[in-house]
Amino acid sequence: MELLQLQYFRTVARLEHLTKAAHELRIAQPALSKTISRLEEDLGVQLFDRRARQIRLNAFGKAFLKKTEAALALLEEGRKEVAELAGMEQGSIVLATTTLDRFSAPLGEFVSMHPEIHFRITQASLDEMGALLDNGDIDFMISAMPPQRPGIRMVPLLSEEVFLAVPPRHRFAQRDSISLKEAADDPFIDYKEGHPFRQMNDRFRRDAGMTPRIVCEVDEPAAIGSLVRAGLGVAFVGACKSDQATPLIKLPIEDPGYRRTFQLAWDEGRYMSKAAHKFREFLMNYFAGLHSSR
Repeated sequence: MELLQLQYFRTVARLEHLTKAAHELRIAQPALSKTISRLEEDLGVQLFDRRARQIRLNAFGKAFLKKTEAALALLEEGRKEVAELAGMEQGSIVLATTTLDRFSAPLGEFVSMHPEIHFRITQASLDEMGALLDNGDIDFMISAMPPQRPGIRMVPLLSEEVFLAVPPRHRFAQRDSISLKEAADDPFIDYKEGHPFRQMNDRFRRDAGMTPRIVCEVDEPAAIGSLVRAGLGVAFVGACKSDQATPLIKLPIEDPGYRRTFQLAWDEGRYMSKAAHKFREFLMNYFAGLHSSR
C-alpha cells in the first residue's frame, strides 16, 4: 500500500467522481482508475459501488476512509514537526472563524509583531469549522459555539452583551430596555440557518417562548444593521461599535443570560507548532489585558 494510493483514494471518496478527481489531482483518469483498483486488490475488497459511470463509497470504503484521513493527518503533522525542528520554516497558522470584526485588531497586531509567521484566516460555518478542525486543516477556530466533544480544548476570549436592535421609528425606540417577550410579534432579521449566531438567536427566542417570524436571512453583520435601520424588522446584535453615521438603537434585554462568549478552540491531540503556541498565548494575554483594563 502506497501513500499516493491513500491520497488519491481520499480525493475520489470526497468527490465520488473519477473525472473530477482526476482533474483536481492533475492526472489522467485511466491512471487514477488503475491506482484505485490496485488499492482495492491490496485490501481484498471493493471500496466503491460502481453503476454505469457513477461511483459511490460503500460501507468498506467509508470505514477505510476514516483510517485514511487519520493516517494522512498524522503524516502531515509529522512533516510539520520535522520541518520546524530542522528550521526549514518559520511556522504557519491557519485560523477559521465565523466573525472577524471583533478580532481584526489583535490579529493585525500579531501579524505585525511576527511577520515571519505565515498566517491564513478563513471564514466558515460552524459545521465547516468542525470538519476542518477534525481533519487537521486548521490550527484554531474562534466561535461563540465551538464543538462540544472530547479532545477539543477551549478558552474564552471575549464575552459581550446581546441587545435587541430596533428601527429609529419603532414603538420601542425611546425605551431604555425591553423584555424579549414584548417583541414576540415583531418581524426578525437574522443570519442564515447554520450560522452559529442564528443557532444562539433561535435559542434565545425559544427560551422566551417565542415563535419567530423571520423576514430576512443574511450572511454579514453589516447587512443586519442596514436592514434594521431601513425598518424591515428587529434583530439581535452584539456590543461592537457601528461604522454607520446613524448608530443602531440597541435596547438592553431585561431577561438574564443574553450574552455571547467567543472562544478559541483547538484539538489537543494534534501537534501544535511553536508559531501556534505563540499565537494562542498572545490571544489569551491580549484579551486578559482588555478585561483587566475595564
